[in-house]
Amino acid sequence: MRFSTYFPTSIDTHFKLVHHLHGLIADGVFNGHSSKRRKHFEHFDQLQQNQSLREMDSLPEAIVQYILSNITNAKDIASCNCVSNRFKDSMPYIKSIYFPRSIFDNLTHTQTPDHIVTQILSSISHLENLIVYCPFTSTGLTSWLSLVGPTLKNLELRMDNLVDQNSSNDSLSKLECLQAARNLESLKLWGVLMLRSPKWDVCQKLKNLEIVGAKLEDSVLVEALRATPNLTQLVLLGCEGLRTVWIELLELKDCKLDFYGLGSCSLTLKAPKIENLEVQGCSWIRVRETNCLKTLSIANNAGRVYMVEFSKLTALESLSIRGVQWCWDAISKIVQLATEVKHLYMKIEFTGDFEALLPFPEIDFVEFFKSHPKLKSFDVHGAMFAALCQKNSLKNVDSSFVIPCLEEVVITVRSPLNAEQKMSTLESLVMFAKKLKKMKIKILQMKSGHSSADDFFEEICRFRYMNHKIISIE
Repeated sequence: MRFSTYFPTSIDTHFKLVHHLHGLIADGVFNGHSSKRRKHFEHFDQLQQNQSLREMDSLPEAIVQYILSNITNAKDIASCNCVSNRFKDSMPYIKSIYFPRSIFDNLTHTQTPDHIVTQILSSISHLENLIVYCPFTSTGLTSWLSLVGPTLKNLELRMDNLVDQNSSNDSLSKLECLQAARNLESLKLWGVLMLRSPKWDVCQKLKNLEIVGAKLEDSVLVEALRATPNLTQLVLLGCEGLRTVWIELLELKDCKLDFYGLGSCSLTLKAPKIENLEVQGCSWIRVRETNCLKTLSIANNAGRVYMVEFSKLTALESLSIRGVQWCWDAISKIVQLATEVKHLYMKIEFTGDFEALLPFPEIDFVEFFKSHPKLKSFDVHGAMFAALCQKNSLKNVDSSFVIPCLEEVVITVRSPLNAEQKMSTLESLVMFAKKLKKMKIKILQMKSGHSSADDFFEEICRFRYMNHKIISIE
């Protein structure tokens, strides 16, 4: 039976009202009112509090523990100690606790945040989830993990070591403290400075590792990942200082990598069970075991993509490739491998192997869709669309040709050049995609010094009018 059956709405409402009024009085909201009115509120507060406490005392022990298990903010948990002895006695059963960034901003007495957190954690017997965004020291973290480390499953820490470049020793000390939590399944770290490898024992139970905002060396990352061999999920976001990234994780299924800098990193990934992969900021990408890969996203907004090396992408369902400049060999190779893809997103401005920015070569419309027969959604940006609209692109169309599965198309048009070929391509998509349900045409920053842009736009509007049930214009 649901817990809500035992917990009437009126009790919940009374408790919230009491807590709210008590907070207002304590914060001095009524200081400007008359003493008579203030006494009225205090009297009402007392009556409601007494009634709520009587109702709370009648609740079964399991319900009280359930209520507390859904309160995670450390300030609220501390306040619950003042509600009743039953609430205070239920503190050891809390499973999750969260210390917000500003929780100790107004601390005036001599106690330190480290000491207060230690006091709260010492009253919890089986903590599983700990999130700390407020400032702390390595000494404090050592103390906390000595209390709750053995039972922790999920730990999230805001390290704040990137601002002060002289804090590398403190950052290393904090990282080395983590080995006290041997049963961790998930670890999330924010603002990490890792210039030397932390002395970690092998974390056999750790399945999820997320590092957001980090400065680290290639060898340090290798050593850290060597200590976490059973990861199934790896997230590295906003990481700088890396040049050659080598990741070997045999159980890895989900991987999201975002390397900050010039976009010139090289990545080698060995993960035979990988299912979802996102990479940002790499010029050379090598992933050789891809039999399980279902979702692939490659982007480089700061540099060029020179090379992608994958094995067969037979399980791939979704492919996204983005960036300012890709070598044509990299584009053609990844598109040719993704023959089973169902969702394709392409936003690449230029091709070209070196400094010169070149337009895409001509792409045969019929061959492209024949080689991707399962394609259901297709989002194509200016340059790629223009390549499909070349003069000879539609020369191989015959009456038997169909695009069997395509249901949704998004096309971004940036230039009125070759307007006739572009209109022909749009008409062909509507004609041959028998299951097409939606086509969105985006007109983006189209600039022209003559009337060709206006004429092209009029043609698109006329085309939309003829197919208004499926076509829209932005």
